[in-house]
Amino acid sequence: MTNRLLTSGILAGAVAGVIAALLQFYFVIPVLLEGELFETGQMVHFAADGSPQSDRTEVSLGGEFGRHALTLGFNMLGYAGFGLLLVALMALAETRGLTTITPRQGLIWGLAGFIAVQLAPAIGLPPELPGTVGAEIGPRQSWWMATIISTAIGLWCLAFVKGPLALIGVAFLLAPHLVGAPHLDAYWGVAPPELAAEFATLSLGTAAAGWTILGFAAAWLWSRGG
Repeated sequence: MTNRLLTSGILAGAVAGVIAALLQFYFVIPVLLEGELFETGQMVHFAADGSPQSDRTEVSLGGEFGRHALTLGFNMLGYAGFGLLLVALMALAETRGLTTITPRQGLIWGLAGFIAVQLAPAIGLPPELPGTVGAEIGPRQSWWMATIISTAIGLWCLAFVKGPLALIGVAFLLAPHLVGAPHLDAYWGVAPPELAAEFATLSLGTAAAGWTILGFAAAWLWSRGG
């Protein structure tokens, strides 16, 4: 069973990581590179005359092959780790008779993983462009991790706990947001807010695609014995 779990999780993570990286190269990285122009001061929003307008720049991926290779590698490594965790939870649910894992169910598991790891934390701490000033990293990391754990428990309760006790899951889903993510008392963005919004949207969109593929691939491999 261990070999089956490892094979399913790692292979599914590798596939999802490659596809997620390709989506990032096409959609996210150009916006990220444009944000770096504002971070370094090569472009300025709210220039000296106070105008809220700044020209949009078409940024190509360029020849930073080492950086792009790291993006691909970290995606594959990250999704492999998430794949192992996802398959372990699938195995737990199946061995306890809570459900039978199928590729179609894998899509739901993948979306649940996206909600727990990406979407729920983004409600309080959305993906940020380079140069964005935020609260101290320690409190933000603590809130981010607590939100992931609380959301995962909440989704598990709603999916598998029977009767009124399933509503405990709602409390776990709401708790991090009632506490609130740490934020500064002022705005310090150096890039156009439209660019920041586009970056956050594209980042979450590609993550949703990656997690959906991860869930489907993990369930497909698991259901076929790895």
